[in-house]
Amino acid sequence: MSSKPFRFAIQSAATASGAEWRELAKRAEGTGYNTLYVADHYVDAASNGGQVLAAFPAMATAAAVTDTLRVGARVLCIDYHHPAVLAKQAATLDLLSDGRFDLGLGAGWVSSEYEAMGLAMDTAPVRIARLADTVDFVRRFFAGETLEAAEQTGSSITAAGFKGQPLPVQAGGPPIMIGGGARKVLTLAGRVADIVSFNFDNRAGVVGPASVQSAAASVMEQRISWVREGAGDRFDSIELEVGAYFTVVTPDTASGAATAEKMGGMFGMSADDMAAHPNALIGTADEICDRLVERRERYGISFVTVSDRNLEAFAPIVARLANT
Repeated sequence: MSSKPFRFAIQSAATASGAEWRELAKRAEGTGYNTLYVADHYVDAASNGGQVLAAFPAMATAAAVTDTLRVGARVLCIDYHHPAVLAKQAATLDLLSDGRFDLGLGAGWVSSEYEAMGLAMDTAPVRIARLADTVDFVRRFFAGETLEAAEQTGSSITAAGFKGQPLPVQAGGPPIMIGGGARKVLTLAGRVADIVSFNFDNRAGVVGPASVQSAAASVMEQRISWVREGAGDRFDSIELEVGAYFTVVTPDTASGAATAEKMGGMFGMSADDMAAHPNALIGTADEICDRLVERRERYGISFVTVSDRNLEAFAPIVARLANT
């Protein structure tokens, strides 16, 4: 397994005021984090309420008040954005940030949010096929091509007859991240993405014990094989990322074990299985550093995202491992 240098990102629910959001971006940059991510939710639906700021203006503001920090959405739901508008916004943000934008794309999963927004939610295979068409469309837009009609390209996207502009700063356009937990989307990610984000299998439309268990360490090798299946010879060029949703930096090993046991009980998992979960980082700073190195050697995962609530507590780990 090839080893890429570690990179670390902060993800925020974007609930801050304008001043707090700008300060968060500056703190993330000053503490050594590589990227600031937001999610892409619009209404107070199910467990995804609380995101106050829309993704694109939040990303643009974070880029405007920093110099080196990358910005992105983890991830934009393609069904919430017209493909031509999405591509133009992405290219514009890449241009105005001097090439500091990551384009995260997903097929959508929060059924209650679709319903609240008045959107039809197609089956997963249809949404994933549309995600593939969207990736192809935005890449051609980023290349400045004149977009062709759907009947010429075989795409589900009907926007056509115009040239993509502006051109992004990054060669080939912003890196594309695709996240997911099931075979079809991870195989697609391997085929077309620059960054693959390993998430839960959220086909049920809600996060619960079953979805958390679907991403356990016991199935990680299989999920990486799905990415390999799609990637072929380009696998080593792909960056593998996980969101460490369950991050707790503890003062000692005993506290970490107790935390893993309590958290595991919430999801029907043993303490050992919870501690080993690829989306969990529980323990002392030394233990977490060792675990990250072990996971990079075993799985090739070098890019880790933690919540903004962990920014300060996780900073010593960033200082020790970033870019190593």
